[in-house]
Amino acid sequence: MELPPGYKVDGNYKRLVAKLLVTLYGSKQGALKWYLKLCRTPHALKLTCAESDWGVFYLHVRHDILLLASHVDDCMVTGSSLSLIKAFKDEIKARYKISDLGPINWLLRMKVTCDRDTRTIALSQTTYVDAILMKYNFSDLKPLSIPMDPNIQLLRNQAPSLPTEAAWMKHIPSHAAVSSLMHLTVGTRPDIAFAVSTVTQFNNEPGMVHWEAVKCIYRYLAGTKGLALTFDARKKGLEGYTDADGASQEHHHAISGFAYILDRGAVSWMSKKQELVTLSMAKAEYVAATHAVKEGVWLHRFVKEVFQPLVDPTILYCDNQAAITLTKDGSFHARTKHIDIRYHFIRFVVDSSSFLLIYCPTADMTADTLTKALPSVKVKHFAAALGLRTTSGGALTR
Repeated sequence: MELPPGYKVDGNYKRLVAKLLVTLYGSKQGALKWYLKLCRTPHALKLTCAESDWGVFYLHVRHDILLLASHVDDCMVTGSSLSLIKAFKDEIKARYKISDLGPINWLLRMKVTCDRDTRTIALSQTTYVDAILMKYNFSDLKPLSIPMDPNIQLLRNQAPSLPTEAAWMKHIPSHAAVSSLMHLTVGTRPDIAFAVSTVTQFNNEPGMVHWEAVKCIYRYLAGTKGLALTFDARKKGLEGYTDADGASQEHHHAISGFAYILDRGAVSWMSKKQELVTLSMAKAEYVAATHAVKEGVWLHRFVKEVFQPLVDPTILYCDNQAAITLTKDGSFHARTKHIDIRYHFIRFVVDSSSFLLIYCPTADMTADTLTKALPSVKVKHFAAALGLRTTSGGALTR
């Protein structure tokens, strides 16, 4: 490590090497050392670390369950028994000096709203949206009902071509504005995932057209900042949606999108450019379904390990009949032999009866909003299907 300022050493040394005796906060070893120390306490209290997510610890006591989720030094504890939670917190207080904030209201810049009457939990980031709107002077922008205009195609040749345009773009915080959207995209707003992933492709040399596309996302957020990702305990079960857009963009790569819904709210989603150029729509959908199944296998493992095994196979909806057929057998070998073997992983999962692929019309395909820009009516429809509902004064409105 580099010696701190003011540290004096006797003698002339061209290059000094210091041995770190105590782990410092912020060092490369700091995170690992803290995690190892964190693990010792839950293990001493009989909690088990989840193999599918090393930041989650759980304990089963008869019919009750206790869960501890950690993010660095911020921890959240929940469970089915208040007495079990209280006993665990007392044990932690006896070992560490902690701040008990009571019932959860905020988590990683997300507001948590629990409504026991309707048995719902809502995650929202209204305060964060207001903060970034003010940071980039977008507070007075006119709200929009769509995050991206479906009639405008973003291209690389729209980069600044004149010195005056390049000089103008240097004073525009395009990179920072796009980066500020990432926290929303992975946190509570899957409805902007496609728009954000699209504008990030032009971060190296953004032009005015690209900047207007970024502003369009912010205008959409200004009009929908009250949306909250809501989970409803009255409807249980895990189901997934997978979709792919054809080679409609300049790079000719299809866009994969999937979303997994648990208790009427999205728990996992992705909008990403495929790493290969597919030769047909069916193959693009087949590759997208494989990526969706890989995420679903992890969700399966997590639910099985922490809670209880899923009795019925998880339903994965796909809007392409040919792609569904390809997952069931290899009779179309002549047309699929060029596909990399790793994309055939979905066949083994389907054969094991863990997943069941079912056809879904495009009009009801929730993952459609993760693969392309859509008109206002469809944006609202699929946002609701992802579990995004409007909040008012901290209470959910229907």
